[in-house]
Amino acid sequence: MDITDTDRLIIFDTTLRDGEQSPGIALGIRQKLEIAAALDSLGVDVIEAGFPAASLGDMQAVSAVAAQVARASVCALARCHEEDIRAAAKALKPAAKPRLHVFIATSPIHRKHKLKMSSAQVMKRARESIRQALASCSDVEFSAEDATRTEVQFLCDMVAMAADEGVRTVNIPDTVGYSTPNEFALTIEAVSRVIREHPRVVISAHCHDDLGMAVANSLAGVAAGARQVECTVNGIGERAGNAALEEVVMAIRTRRDRWPLAVDVRTTELLKLSALVARHTGFSVPPNKAIVGANAFAHEAGIHQHGVIGNSQTYEIIRAEDVGAQTSLVLGKHSGRHAFDSWLQKRGVKLDRVGLDVAFAAFKASADAGRPTEAQILEMAQTPYSASGKWRIQDVRYSNRGTERRVSVTIVDRQGRSFEGHGIGPLARAAIDAVSMAVGKKMRLIECSYDLQSQGDGTLANAQVEIEIGGQKFVGSAVAVSEMEAVAYSIVEALPAFSEVAEDRQEAHREKA
Repeated sequence: MDITDTDRLIIFDTTLRDGEQSPGIALGIRQKLEIAAALDSLGVDVIEAGFPAASLGDMQAVSAVAAQVARASVCALARCHEEDIRAAAKALKPAAKPRLHVFIATSPIHRKHKLKMSSAQVMKRARESIRQALASCSDVEFSAEDATRTEVQFLCDMVAMAADEGVRTVNIPDTVGYSTPNEFALTIEAVSRVIREHPRVVISAHCHDDLGMAVANSLAGVAAGARQVECTVNGIGERAGNAALEEVVMAIRTRRDRWPLAVDVRTTELLKLSALVARHTGFSVPPNKAIVGANAFAHEAGIHQHGVIGNSQTYEIIRAEDVGAQTSLVLGKHSGRHAFDSWLQKRGVKLDRVGLDVAFAAFKASADAGRPTEAQILEMAQTPYSASGKWRIQDVRYSNRGTERRVSVTIVDRQGRSFEGHGIGPLARAAIDAVSMAVGKKMRLIECSYDLQSQGDGTLANAQVEIEIGGQKFVGSAVAVSEMEAVAYSIVEALPAFSEVAEDRQEAHREKA
């Protein structure tokens, strides 16, 4: 059903409990306290700090979090066992706003193979445990573990019993990520009907991601009447994980037309919190992860980049700054000229029209061969014109045949006129012949040296040449992404004044004519 009333969604974070149950995660007390402080600052409503009966360390951690957190409710989990509930109550004593969370499995497969109890025995155990929990904590939450594989009538009977006993929250867990959005919504609607006479009881959704639908199921539950969502930072948790807090929150914030609910979360802290949890758990965030992944607000395709430069909403439904991130234009083989120019200008490199055309052509050629590093891109953009400031290489193409190179160069002047030249032979000879043909001036190569230098995650070629034109010697040097390009650039950089070369070039054309 669609939501028509505007109210509030409770965010219940279980990063420190269900999230820590991810295989390979073991948080120390100091780490739990740091994450709890960040969650409290973020504005979550409930922090499930752990499972006190599981270990002495968990007992101490829950107690420490309970003593530290002042704004959010601090929750401790307990099975429907007397010892568990006593341990949870003890750990919660320092809490300003304690919540005791008791659970028992209700599905047929769990009743038969895990609990070895009948449905009547499960009901009796749950009732007794809820009463015990309420005796030590006024805010009790009850969960029917594996609710989505439980017979609907039995689940509704359990929920009705819990509400009658006085719990404040009834949680419907999709414990093994089995449900679909439509099915989960129907389950929430069913339990909502049986507690209509308890309007203050909150229905909660707790979904796992085994089929990749944890967030979708949670939001379907909210649309059907759930007013609490249990989630974890970065979606960590058992097996495939839990519903991701950042995705649930930003979905609600972004689609207020679909879920007109208030969520008291400082979303600008989401990226920072994600990084903190990733660092303490050792679970890195995939780059394509929604909201907090490195690529969540990154654009490489030229069409997308052009649109984002004009207005970020063309390809971003969330403002990057709203989650503490920044829009980034990533240069790659799919990038366009506008994005390339914008990227350079943000790094203080401003090129004229011809210079931009030349640099962009060099970048695209390099990007087709692999991803150039930032340093390499800047070198392409900052490759100088000739000593006169008049000439620049627009394109260098070459192929190898044994020890010989076949090279073609296209050189442009400040007016945008282009000249082509070709050469064949060893690297330096092929390059100087090609440049010589392009500018129409005979040159003699006196000396040429080049080498490769490591730069970040790639390499750059560094070249230096000395040439002779009309009895005069000129020196040039350049850096590029290949030895051939570096040599060709350095020859152009060594060219003398434009007027002399241009006149000779024109004279050569006249003689040829």
